[in-house]
Amino acid sequence: MQRQGKGKIINISSGTALSGSPFFLHYVSSKAGVIGFTRALAREVGGDNICVNSIMPGLTISGSNQEAVMTAEQLADRRKRRCFQRDQYPKDLVGTVIFLASDDSDFMTGQSIGVDGGMNMH
Repeated sequence: MQRQGKGKIINISSGTALSGSPFFLHYVSSKAGVIGFTRALAREVGGDNICVNSIMPGLTISGSNQEAVMTAEQLADRRKRRCFQRDQYPKDLVGTVIFLASDDSDFMTGQSIGVDGGMNMH
């Protein structure tokens, strides 16, 4: 990236870094760390015209593994707390990732973008 004079780094954090989740201290802390890492790295490599941003997805249904993480009642409660009251799927993240990887975001760095259907607002 330094040799080519520009680059894009897109980190994956989580909306839980903003809201917290009880009994998931290790997960919440690690995702908050990704936000701090994103900001610090953006300052370190900004002079090389490298953009560093992160996305903060909400709970994303990516297969049957969700049943092991949350009950059907917990998933329904999660939907109710979003502005868009439906489940989130990987395809909901694609547009934001494409934008951050494109030239359209060349003057954007150190940012964390929530993509969670309006669950967390900051």
